Amino acid sequence: MPAPGPHPPQGPYDAGYAPYDQGGYAPYDRGQPQPAHDDRPRERYRRPRDGAGTARTALIVHTIADIAAAFLVLWILLYLLGANRANVFVDFVESVAGGLAWWSQDIFTMDTEGLRVVLNHGLPAVIYLLVGHGIAARIRRL
Repeated sequence: MPAPGPHPPQGPYDAGYAPYDQGGYAPYDRGQPQPAHDDRPRERYRRPRDGAGTARTALIVHTIADIAAAFLVLWILLYLLGANRANVFVDFVESVAGGLAWWSQDIFTMDTEGLRVVLNHGLPAVIYLLVGHGIAARIRRL
């Protein structure tokens, strides 16, 4: 009977030789016997569920909602303070705020232009904050 190789025989298919155990490539090359195929621990291939992924996703949703609301509030402030609309920054903020509040334009039709801008851009800001923070809270509970 030949002397067994680095691993004791595991069954009739393995006569003591580990053909793939060349240079430490086998996952069980730590001086321990190599388990049969069905006995491999499944935990090795699972990702730990420590909640880091859900916390990161919730933070992303939370941050996107805050940024959207910040653009809307910034446009309200720039409009009320009479910022120069020919300025590149003011034009950029106006276009982003208009894109975020496209669905709420002309919900409120007031005679005062400033009040109309506050209501038509303030409503989406509040809704983005409420919905974004609500979704983030729900994701954190997963």
